[in-house]
Amino acid sequence: MKPILHCLMLFAVTLIIAPVKAAPPNIIYILADDLGYGDLGSYGQKLTNTPRLDKMAAQGIRFIQHYAGAPSCHPSRCVLFTGKHAGHGRIRANSDLPLLPEDFTISQMMKKAGYATGGVGKWALGQQETTGAPWVKGMDEFLGYLDQTLAHSYYPDHLWKDGQRMEIPENKDGQRKVYSHDLFAEQSLDFIRRHKDGPFFFYAALTIPHAEMAVPEDSLAEYRGKWPEPKTFPGSKTYCPQDQPRAVRAAMITRMDRDIGRILDLLDELKIADNTLVMFSSDNGPITAGGSAPEFFDSNGPLRDLKFKLYEGGIRVPFIARWPGKIKAGAESKLVSDFADMMPTFAEVSGAEAVKGDGRSILPTLLGKDAEQEKREVFYWEAAPQQALRKGDWKIYRRAPNAPIELYDLSKDIGETTDLATSMPEKVAELEKLMMESRMESSEFPLAKKEKKKKKH
Repeated sequence: MKPILHCLMLFAVTLIIAPVKAAPPNIIYILADDLGYGDLGSYGQKLTNTPRLDKMAAQGIRFIQHYAGAPSCHPSRCVLFTGKHAGHGRIRANSDLPLLPEDFTISQMMKKAGYATGGVGKWALGQQETTGAPWVKGMDEFLGYLDQTLAHSYYPDHLWKDGQRMEIPENKDGQRKVYSHDLFAEQSLDFIRRHKDGPFFFYAALTIPHAEMAVPEDSLAEYRGKWPEPKTFPGSKTYCPQDQPRAVRAAMITRMDRDIGRILDLLDELKIADNTLVMFSSDNGPITAGGSAPEFFDSNGPLRDLKFKLYEGGIRVPFIARWPGKIKAGAESKLVSDFADMMPTFAEVSGAEAVKGDGRSILPTLLGKDAEQEKREVFYWEAAPQQALRKGDWKIYRRAPNAPIELYDLSKDIGETTDLATSMPEKVAELEKLMMESRMESSEFPLAKKEKKKKKH
């Protein structure tokens, strides 16, 4: 018996002193829709209340030079999920084109690494029964809009859930009783509760404040009558049934902020906050919305132009990350980064295997190890026929293949007010060469439309 007892004692001691392997961290990525660089209090907003996101920034890190993948939703999400910038990606403008089988996504990568995967909101990478549907691209669970056009309404009569059409009878025949964002908030909380033992990857592609201006009355109450409203604006009754675009837009953003706070509170309640990386960003810049933004709210902050354009206002977006105990509270980063960096970052965080794309992991910056951060030399964006490229602080922009190239020094001119192209032709030539080398031709999204040959009579 003594040898047996001796072995058991040694085994017990080994268990006690052996290091316990940490559980893989959970990842939650939250994406707003058409939220501008200046729409959060932590980025200078003075009129709209965003206390929970501002607190998240105070508890984590705020990036001031982060870019979306494109200036509109469909291609921007393609960059995010595939890790390939718009010069290499399959989708380069809003369209019905789905991802194809060879387009490996973040959700597939995380699922392959043993993560439970889920999402809500606007997918826009492939509709039902296509090769780009969420349940084909690695999502164990998904509730939301597949089509970005249907996502213009906050009171749809149906959504898609796990491959099946989910009817919303309360919204049939034009009724407006169930607010889609509220369904997404509840599904997010439910998913986290059910997968609290982890690891999980959750993608909350919220549709606020995109398209239709509509919000439940309990949120509108905070802003009703707070500001003068435009007397007329395009498609008022269709676009903003409540006829108060400024108050409604602010209330929408505050409601979204509240529900993000509920997610963060749940992580604390479940005691998994320290093992959960939470990120927040926007898919592109703001859009003119019936006098509500960005003119009134200064939604693009100091940046030039809006959604659909490759000036800074169309692609530079807020980006906040929180990971208690890992990310230093109140940090700010000037690292230039974009959506293509998310796939390698999530791979390094989780131990997953990523395909080689255009991004670089920003985990060193998140952890405060700036000296270890590999920096990308060149950033490229495309929204046919537009092109833009950034190298260091220099950025060039061309609105069409035959248009003149514009040159800006972002270190001194974040608003892109002074075009230096005429005075610096050598710099323009250098960056133009890089710009053309940074893309592959796309038959679906050519930079220039080919002229049709005239038939001979």
